[in-house]
Amino acid sequence: MLITCPYCGPRDVGEYTYQGDGNRTRPDPASTDQEAWNDYVYERLNPAGAHHEIWQHSGGCRAHLRVTRDTLTHAIAEVSFAREAGHRK
Repeated sequence: MLITCPYCGPRDVGEYTYQGDGNRTRPDPASTDQEAWNDYVYERLNPAGAHHEIWQHSGGCRAHLRVTRDTLTHAIAEVSFAREAGHRK
């Protein structure tokens, strides 16, 4: 599988580290709501089809990327920086 880094171009998936589901919202760090933290840490959906994921280009520029990947075919529809303001120019 190839992931096209917006900074480095197309690279093999071996250069990347999967960082997790790109759809989840982290609870407020100051929150003491144990149920909200348990849900965030342990509950996972397993969708079929297009899914947003966070990957880090750990073997390259080290940027965090938001990848839209089809979980059935592994086809990648879109790649962008996870934080547009934080990328190199």
